[in-house]
Amino acid sequence: MNLRAVSRLVLAPAALALLLAACQPSEPAAPTPAPAADAPAPAAAPEAVGDEPALDPAAPAADAAGSPDAAPAPAAGDSAAPQATPATPAATFAVQGEHYDLIQGGQPFEPLDGKIEVVEVFNYVCPACAMFQPLVNNWKAQLPADVRFTYVPAPFGGNWDPYVRAYYAAEAMGIADKAHDGIFQAIHVERSLKGERGTDSPQDIARAYAKFGADPAQFASTMASFTVNAKFGRAKQYIAQQRANSTPTMIVNGRYRVKGRNFEDMLQNTDRVIAQVRAGG
Repeated sequence: MNLRAVSRLVLAPAALALLLAACQPSEPAAPTPAPAADAPAPAAAPEAVGDEPALDPAAPAADAAGSPDAAPAPAAGDSAAPQATPATPAATFAVQGEHYDLIQGGQPFEPLDGKIEVVEVFNYVCPACAMFQPLVNNWKAQLPADVRFTYVPAPFGGNWDPYVRAYYAAEAMGIADKAHDGIFQAIHVERSLKGERGTDSPQDIARAYAKFGADPAQFASTMASFTVNAKFGRAKQYIAQQRANSTPTMIVNGRYRVKGRNFEDMLQNTDRVIAQVRAGG
């Protein structure tokens, strides 16, 4: 069974809530009280269409026919006066506090060089990251040329940290992209690696990467190299600066920490922030 198939099985709401709790230790939101039986149903929110920005709900709607301010119909025989073109409703790309949190003093992980940077803070041991990964694969395959996507593994301590070193060792050996989905699968599907369920030695992890062309002894040695140590420290500093305290977390240009009620919402809000940044916001 591949990771995409497993993700379809486990994306049930109850399982999602449990896995999010494992990787995003935050207080649960208070349940919304049920409306009274005789209360009118709330109006549906406007729906964003395709890649277009969502309409601003605060924008004035066009006057309904018959309203006190509506223009009178022309009298019989009079030539119809040209109608004014209604104002286009204001467009909202992203709203601070709703779609993202602004990171004071935040900096991109890499120099932008004319690109819009999207970082996913993740770790292989995180079950929610494993569930998010198939959606991320589909989403990033459609990113425009002006967007650069970067994984930053989270060194949250304990059995998370060896996998930060493993990611950067794989990157140094040129196999990080090829092995990425396979390491999630080894932990969460095949269970040939323990992940959060125990402790994997560098040798255990190196054997998993051997499937993707790594020499196990060289891989284990690279995990402890000066280059990997430097990248480990840089990732730790970046994540602390961005206050990314859970995984998965999406960050745009080092300044916008994306919010979302679920994985699909998170990616949609990332698109909103990208559009806002591209427009100079």
